[in-house]
Amino acid sequence: MASETPRSGRLDVDERRRQLIKVGGRLFSDRSFDDISIGEIAEAAGISKGLLYHYFPSKRDFYVATVRTAAEQLIASVAEAETASEDPARAGIDAWLDYVSQHERGYIMLMQGGIGSDAEVRQIAEQTRERFVERIVGAVESPSPALRLAVRGWIGFVEGATLDWLRDRSVGRERLRRLLLGSLRAALQQAAELDPELAAELAQLPAARADS
Repeated sequence: MASETPRSGRLDVDERRRQLIKVGGRLFSDRSFDDISIGEIAEAAGISKGLLYHYFPSKRDFYVATVRTAAEQLIASVAEAETASEDPARAGIDAWLDYVSQHERGYIMLMQGGIGSDAEVRQIAEQTRERFVERIVGAVESPSPALRLAVRGWIGFVEGATLDWLRDRSVGRERLRRLLLGSLRAALQQAAELDPELAAELAQLPAARADS
């Protein structure tokens, strides 16, 4: 085994942490938090438990860092797809479904916490939702409360529907995508009916013109 003495320099520490988190992503994608010991994590990373504790004070800290990275990867995947497409709503949902299909356990641990009622994990999930809200309503200079409420509610629907789909894929992916796109359009249209002033806001949102 190579020397376990941590190399000096901030970049080296950050790079080693990224490498360890990548190992954690693989492990927690297959098994739950309680099923994996700190010894197994260290062994998979090719280091001692002592060195692992140098970078992460506890298994929980390591897990939380892994969850946070999963959230960032999900957001980045969706953002990249939306930016590159003329139909950002459709592209974003496709990227979402690509990610959850490839990182099923990682997505479940992000949405459901994985270690019970851990406040920090819940906060990461909530921050992820809020960042998706901002991506959708970001084209509007001053989004109304009704618009934000409609989008936030739709994101909760997407999370729930996707979790159920991962458990039972009898509804095909294409049909799920159509459902998610259609529900977004319906949520925005219903919000506009409740608040007529939303019409001008919706005209600014590509998502409002999503075609299932």
